[in-house]
Amino acid sequence: MPTTCNRSIPILFVITTLVSNLLTHPAFAAEPTPWLEVHSAHFTVITDAGEKRGREVALRFEQMRSVFAILLSKDRLNQPLPLTILAFKNDKTYYQTAPLNQGQPTTLPGFFVPGEDQNFIVLNLFELEPWRAVAHDFCHMLLNANYPPAQGWFDEGLCEYFSSMRVDNKQVEIGGDPELQPSVTTDLLQNQVAAHPAKSLTELLGAQVWLAMTDLFSMKHEASPNSSTASEGTRHTLYYAQSWMVMHYLLHEKKLDQTGTYFDLVLNQHVPVEDAIQKAYGMSSVQLGQAVKDYFHAQTSLLTALDAARGGDANVAQQAAQGYRFPAPVGPEDTAMPANPLPEADAEAIRAGIELRIADRREAGLKELQALATAPPPVAPQTKSPVKKVEKKIGGIGQGKAEAGDDEAQLAPTAIGDEIAHRFLAWDHIEHGEFDAAIPELSDAAVLNQRDMWIRYYLSVLKYRAAQAKHGDIQGLANMMQDLRAVLEWFPEFADAYDLTAMARMEGGGSTAAMQAERAAMQLSPRDERYVFHLAEIYIAAKKWEAAQALLDRLKTSSDAQIATLAKEKLTVIGSERKYGIAGASPTQPQYSAQKSPFDILEQDAAARAAAEKAAETSTPADKRVTRFFKGRLVAVDCSAQPSAVLTVTAEGVVLKLRAVDYRSLVLVGADIFSCDWKNRSVTVNYKPGGLTDGDLVSLEVR
Repeated sequence: MPTTCNRSIPILFVITTLVSNLLTHPAFAAEPTPWLEVHSAHFTVITDAGEKRGREVALRFEQMRSVFAILLSKDRLNQPLPLTILAFKNDKTYYQTAPLNQGQPTTLPGFFVPGEDQNFIVLNLFELEPWRAVAHDFCHMLLNANYPPAQGWFDEGLCEYFSSMRVDNKQVEIGGDPELQPSVTTDLLQNQVAAHPAKSLTELLGAQVWLAMTDLFSMKHEASPNSSTASEGTRHTLYYAQSWMVMHYLLHEKKLDQTGTYFDLVLNQHVPVEDAIQKAYGMSSVQLGQAVKDYFHAQTSLLTALDAARGGDANVAQQAAQGYRFPAPVGPEDTAMPANPLPEADAEAIRAGIELRIADRREAGLKELQALATAPPPVAPQTKSPVKKVEKKIGGIGQGKAEAGDDEAQLAPTAIGDEIAHRFLAWDHIEHGEFDAAIPELSDAAVLNQRDMWIRYYLSVLKYRAAQAKHGDIQGLANMMQDLRAVLEWFPEFADAYDLTAMARMEGGGSTAAMQAERAAMQLSPRDERYVFHLAEIYIAAKKWEAAQALLDRLKTSSDAQIATLAKEKLTVIGSERKYGIAGASPTQPQYSAQKSPFDILEQDAAARAAAEKAAETSTPADKRVTRFFKGRLVAVDCSAQPSAVLTVTAEGVVLKLRAVDYRSLVLVGADIFSCDWKNRSVTVNYKPGGLTDGDLVSLEVR
């Protein structure tokens, strides 16, 4: 544990290397374990059901992921957070972990547990096809990372369609009613029992008056419920049923491009829903609604499956349910899936760590993790004595005076317990703002497994959040950047690691590199408005006022109340910051040189560009023209007089010729590098008018 002293010491966290006797200590034979860790291209499966079932689970999720890419016509998919799938071979352990519904464990054979750091899926392999129970939430996870912000009907309709999927090693079937359940089930003694299921989506559409399309498209709906706390049966509503059928129609009729145009009109250009439907789909909302109804009544397989299910013939219902079949995009031989034994204590720690994230299971999970974190260390088979471990302490709040980068070893108490348990406890402390308590957990985890990249990530999060909580500077900034670089080498799509890198670079003075890192985070997770807000903060730090204001104006109407409030607060202070300037860095703040990362493509000329901008600011009179906002379509880019460029942007008969003095320094949103080949792209521009049809670009957002 960290020692204390009389005076206040700045927060300093430094991961140091372990001493040589820890690195060279002989390994002892592990105890036999029923647990395996199976790795596929995109997922990790932890299971006690054997290697064959573990690989089957990994394959099914890889197949579902590939089908999602096919539905959205994507060549590649983002995955900004790691996903771990915990698959139990029997009911008992599963129900001990599952969330409660009115005091009883969920009856579903799978559930999804989201997190800011990573996501989890838990399955009961005693049931058939348990992955189908989490297909809807799995779809939301993929959608949030691979499609711009949309409306609720699109998200829920697509994910209901996706969750109808059945897949085996050779074939995919999709298009059936995902909420259809048989009226009669068979118990363990093969007796038939009346099930009394809720109305299926097909029944809801056949028995009720449909919502007007403008009403359906305008309804506010939360994107995805947290399935670890959500009630069952909430999808048996007309809203879900009609959203499902609309997406059924749009996918079958290949109208996703028109749907993207509709969202651009409604969400970006703020066109009324009725007008947007007419412009995007070439028909009125009434005509679109009738087209969807006609399509529904033509789906005879849905009615056949409904009749079979209500007659108690589950086999016929299953065979008739799916409207479309095609070969599986991924097969057992198409991807390598190595499997390795996992210590039982590690598996128990992962299970308890998941419980910790479920409100009804939190106390039980906390007790289990604390027990695992304080368990005796391994015993050598020959000596029967505990293995002694020596560590270097991670510096923390309240420790004795230390300098940044000080790698001098400090002996600490022997670390005991399970490393993963320490790591889960550390994250829980960080989530609750208990930074002092997180430090010894991370310290013990680092001793037990210094190669665990989660420790470096959690340490970086701790540094950033501690600085935010105290409205101070990030301590150990250079080491934080090094840790994040290692994390990104381990998991190159970790959006939050890019975001933290951007925040660290902004504080270190590298605004250009910070912008590049933040844009990468936004591309990997296009619906996370925290990253948009952070980019606005970086623009403010770089005195790019117009670009910052454009982003904050968009965020001030966010459905996320916290983001909207923060955006409004920033907007109120931008005026004074522009007039009086921003306070410089504290004279006691250490200055760090920029470190290379995946975003240093522009680093070499950043200093020269900054100097040129500064010279321009001092020598050129202030531009007093009012900045204007325009949304339209980029028709062409003329780069014949490089580095300047002239962009032709048009909307509703208006044509603007907008000039960028140096397109290399133009503020971009939605793209990393300016392209002279852009054409027929939806864009949003901020510009200073020169006349009625021309002007100078301030910023460009490309969609």
